[in-house]
Amino acid sequence: MAETIISTKDLHLYYGQNEALKGINLTLSEGEITALIGPSGCGKSTFLRCLNRMNDLIPDVTTTGSVLYKGQDIFGPKTDTVDLRKEIGMVFQQPNPFPFSVYENITYGLKLKGVKEKNQLDQIVEESLKAASVWDDVKDKLHNSALALSGGQQQRVCIARVLAVNPDIILLDEPTSALDPVSSGKIENTLLELKGQYTMVIVTHNMSQASRISDKTAFFLSGDLIEFNDTKKIFLDPQEKQTDDYISGRFG
Repeated sequence: MAETIISTKDLHLYYGQNEALKGINLTLSEGEITALIGPSGCGKSTFLRCLNRMNDLIPDVTTTGSVLYKGQDIFGPKTDTVDLRKEIGMVFQQPNPFPFSVYENITYGLKLKGVKEKNQLDQIVEESLKAASVWDDVKDKLHNSALALSGGQQQRVCIARVLAVNPDIILLDEPTSALDPVSSGKIENTLLELKGQYTMVIVTHNMSQASRISDKTAFFLSGDLIEFNDTKKIFLDPQEKQTDDYISGRFG
């Protein structure tokens, strides 16, 4: 049985007066990929951003309830959000490499952690880019701007940048929605290869992507968690009519 790595209890989030999450209880297991699905505005990206406190950066947000990571509440006073976001890394919808070289993108977080030894940096850059399936594309361009790469290559460099600091959890907010089908397929393959080494949570609008790559699926609707189960069960035998209606394309 996989160990629990992160769990939310009665998690509510408000943007001003608007309640965007309505008491979410969800447990994520180590080494699994969990897909968050549901129509636009249902709360899935908001929930994802709660897991490493990215919502703290948005004005007028109130969060209640708890998010336990390795048994500690991340909203507790002792949490250092910089450290938290190294352990729970994030990949965004639009590829967002820094306007530096590929090499500097990957070493950025390592240098913040105090890693200065060139041989060590070189090794981690190569390992991270290989793990993100982009080494062969960029090994001769390490000192060129990451912004000169294609969208799919940029997104894989962003994944490598997260991997370089050796996180426990990787959050992915629709990481392939801005990419063409070939690039999307490469990202999916990368995630499948990383499965087991990392716990991953992916927000996706793509039902077939969720069914292909995730172990568990959570269906959100209007700020509520409607159903959470093994992905096969959600897609083949959903327990809730709303889940069935969404998956079969009756709404959303």
